[in-house]
Formats: sequence, structure tokens, C-alpha cells
Amino acid sequence: MELTYYTTTYKGNKKETKEEHHVFVDDRGEENQLINLYPQITMQKIEGFGGAVTDSAGYVYSLLDDSQKKKLVETYFGKNNMKYNLVRIPMDSCDFSIEHYEADSDEEDKDFAEFSFARVEKYILPLLDAAEASYGAKLDIMLSPWSPPAYMKTNGERNHGGKLKEAYKRRWAEYLCRYIEEYRNRGYHVTKMTMQNEPKAVQPWDSCIYTEQEERDFIKDYLHPALVEHHLDDIELYIWDHNKERALEWAETIFTGETADMVAGLAFHWYSGDHFEALQMIKKRFPDKKLLLSEACIEYSKFAANDYLKNAQKYAHDMIGNLNNGMQTFLDWNLLLDEQGGPNHVGNFCDAPFLFDTKKKVVMESNIAGYIWHFSHFIEPGAIRIGMTRYTDELEVTAFQKEDKISFVVLNRTEKKIPFFLRLDNTCVSLESEPESIATGVIVQ
Repeated sequence: MELTYYTTTYKGNKKETKEEHHVFVDDRGEENQLINLYPQITMQKIEGFGGAVTDSAGYVYSLLDDSQKKKLVETYFGKNNMKYNLVRIPMDSCDFSIEHYEADSDEEDKDFAEFSFARVEKYILPLLDAAEASYGAKLDIMLSPWSPPAYMKTNGERNHGGKLKEAYKRRWAEYLCRYIEEYRNRGYHVTKMTMQNEPKAVQPWDSCIYTEQEERDFIKDYLHPALVEHHLDDIELYIWDHNKERALEWAETIFTGETADMVAGLAFHWYSGDHFEALQMIKKRFPDKKLLLSEACIEYSKFAANDYLKNAQKYAHDMIGNLNNGMQTFLDWNLLLDEQGGPNHVGNFCDAPFLFDTKKKVVMESNIAGYIWHFSHFIEPGAIRIGMTRYTDELEVTAFQKEDKISFVVLNRTEKKIPFFLRLDNTCVSLESEPESIATGVIVQ
């Protein structure tokens, strides 16, 4: 067996990726410094990697020149780089929109005759179309609402939480179906949706509050029946779409009873910490339900924008922990933002894998992009997670197999070089993990 080992480091914030080639030899009974791979132990199947096409991302994309646009989408969606295969798109405005917008704000428009995709056509569709052209096929799309139209809510506005009024529950379900139909009628491949982004959070931006019981009942009484009526029940519906610390409680409420067969899985974010055990418990209790990370980013309100390496390491640590506990799909937040981490209509600035300096007219690649590449380029849709053991928690490891190829990722957040023997099927190879590095090994059997 042969191993190709790719290691990326950032010294002085300068990216360096080196490629090494190794040959496995017979295992001589090494006991120490081992990482074991067990292809006979199989877990979840990967569905893919992607990011969000928001109003803000589309707006910043519109500022790029043609060559910059081409390079960006080829980096994300081309066959030779990050190889994204799906995107998340907000239904109407979210915090990462230049301003509030709704496809239909007319309370009297009972049949959605005034429903308009004009805003979506302005910024979101140009980026989506370019992404699909680079990908060479239709991308899988997940839609997520942040808030119903203001008139449907108890607080009369898109921001600051509020709840969906009882009288508008059926109309809101119909509105969501209309949104899906608009995309599908234009030829886009909408395959997934979440019921509500961050249903527990009263945010200063577009938001709407549900308890787990309220989300369950809305799905059972309104959303699922509407999807069936509109022949949209092939859509994979995901619950929660919020942080991991309370994910189990929502799963226990909605993955049981009448709604068990109405939902495909649980979407989650990362903003409240690791909580990898929550995913593990959900997977153990509900093995047929999918786990999908629907959003992650570095919030400038919590983390230093110039802490480039640690921010990238945070991504890899979370991705490995999620993958090792059942995650099947990874969806990053904004594909592209400006140098401030926006635009954002409430000033909630965040990092992104690529930033565009609007003054210097330069696209900047962050360390985050380099770290995500070590996963998304090598772990292909259809890959199966395999068993793994490691001798030290200073190395964070995950491993996958597809056909005759095994790919494994090794994260070293320490400042020291760490040696290890990689053992597979009674063969072994000696490797080293560079200080503050991420590496991917590809084994062809």
C-alpha cells in the first residue's frame, strides 16, 4: 500500500503545503505512538461539504472582477480544490443581508400573486449560478428561514425574536412551500430545509422563537401537511438548526411520536461549545436520523479577527469532533464577506474563508479555507467513516474510506512535533505531525 501525506502549516501567516510519499511495511509489533485504522468498523456515510450563499456574500461577489469571480467559485466548487457540493440559502433576509427583505410582505395577498424573487435574483442567484457552472452540475440546496414576514409575528417585526401568530401558521407553511417551488421551478435542486434558524435565540436581527413542542406541533399540523399537498415531501426536513448544548432534548421531542417519520434529521451550529457527546447520544438513540452542521463561523464579537491560526484550528477541531460523533454534512456560513466581516445590517461581523478588501480590490484567503480543504477535498460524498484509535489526545484524528481509498485527517494544535506510527491491516508506516499543523493522508489499497 502507498500513502500520500499532505501537511499544511502557516508560518508568519504564510501558507505552506508539502506532499510526502510513503510505503507501508510489515507491522513489527509496535505498541507505542500508534494510530490504528480499522476499515472493518464502519459508521456514517458522508453527504458532503458546502457553505452559505447569503445576500451579503452575493453582494460582495458582485464587487469582484471577472477573474476574481472565476477563481473564487473554482476554488470552492471546482474539482481540483475544496470540491463543495451543496449550499445553504436563507429564505428572505437574515443578519447577513444588506437590509431586510421579504418575497411577499402583503398580508392581503392570499394567493401570493405578488410573491417576488427580485432580491434573490439581484445577489444570490448570480453567485449560485456561477457556483453551479464551476461544479458542472446542480448543487444540492438547503433552505432556511430566519423569520416569517413581520405581519405574521407577535412583535410585528423581523428582528428581536417574537413568535409566529396562531392565525398565520398555515399561511407561513404555504409561504415556505412557495419559496421551495420558486427555486425548483427555476431548475434549482432544493433537497433540504430547516424549519427555523436558531429557534431559541432572541436576536437583534431576523429571528423567531419556538419551543421544541411548538416546532414539533408546527411540523405535524402545518408544515408537513403543506409539503405533502404541494408534492414537496421529498424534501429532507431538519429540526433545531441551533447549538449543540440542547440538541438532544429537541431530538427526543421531535424524533418520536407522529413527527418521527416527518423529519430527516437534526441541524446544528457550534456557537455554544463542543458538546460532541450530544451528537453521539442522538446517533445512539436515533441511528436513522441524519446529523448536519448547518452553520459555523468565527464571530468577531467573541474572537480576535487577526488570530488567524487559532481560528482555523477551531474549525478543524470542531469538524473532527462532529465527524467522529456522526455528522454527515458540513455547511460553513458565508462563502465570502468584505474586509470588515460584512456587510451585516445589524453589525454582527464575522470571518469567512475568503474576504474581499473593497479598498485594495483584493480577495484574501484565510487560514480557515486551507484547513477546510484538508477535509472537503479528500473526504468525498459516499465515504464511510471507519474505526480509529490514537495514542494521544494531542493528535485529533478522523478517517474515512471510499472504495479502495482511505483518507484520514490529523490535527496538531500543539507547538511540538509529534511522531506516530500509522497501522493498517498488519502493516505500518512511520510519520510525523508538524507543530501547529493539519495533515491529510490518502492510502490507496
